[in-house]
Amino acid sequence: MKRIGVSLVLLVAAGAGLFALTPAPRAESGGRVKTDFTPAQEKQIEALVRQYILDHPEIIPEAVTELQRREVVKVLNSYRDQIETPFPGAVAGNPKGDVTLVEFFDFRCPYCRRSHAVMKELIASDPNLKVVYRDLPILDQQGSEPLSRRAALMALAAARQGRYLEMHDAIFSVEGRVTQEKLVAAARKAGVNEKRLATDMNDPSLEQELNKNLQLGGTLGLSGTPTYIIGDQIISGAVSIDDLRDAIAKTRSSRTGTQTGE
Repeated sequence: MKRIGVSLVLLVAAGAGLFALTPAPRAESGGRVKTDFTPAQEKQIEALVRQYILDHPEIIPEAVTELQRREVVKVLNSYRDQIETPFPGAVAGNPKGDVTLVEFFDFRCPYCRRSHAVMKELIASDPNLKVVYRDLPILDQQGSEPLSRRAALMALAAARQGRYLEMHDAIFSVEGRVTQEKLVAAARKAGVNEKRLATDMNDPSLEQELNKNLQLGGTLGLSGTPTYIIGDQIISGAVSIDDLRDAIAKTRSSRTGTQTGE
């Protein structure tokens, strides 16, 4: 029983309805859980929980998933401001929207490119959505030309001219494999001042922004791109627009205290 862990036991006990009949646990300093149970009551609860687990073994993965979800929420809440505060200009949709969607992406990622049209449709169809773009250049291979990072620096430098979204669209419109020549063509398509762009790309603060994004990605355990953060949800991969809409609706519902469809 002790191998399952106190937190898991408490979750299982809650699922079994045991807390309706017993005092609620309370936290003490040092992270320990203190209850008002007598030793005899604790033994009784352990026996009931053990039997409940044996009768319903399917709750173990459910409880583990719930524990993982709570840990994710804890991390997200700790870094919420860093995650949702955009690099100036790297934002789309309604800047005062009631829900913020954060997308971590790599310009060389084919799934991100495929999702780009989905994001544009989503923004156009939801007037209360704020989208924060976080460049996460993770696809550069050691010894190769750092095109993911270069593309990200171009987009951030374009933001200095108020043309981040134009550059974002232009790079994702590149056909086939991304090359330096195609990035130059994308810059011209975005309508930026190329001389200023080249200067701003060497600004150390842009490198700091990319490094911050990479550090955030590591802290959040992001394993690839695209990855979306919506409220307390982390969604990985090129998901459908309906999946994103469902996640947005869930976040709105949780904040208003109502359930979607009621």
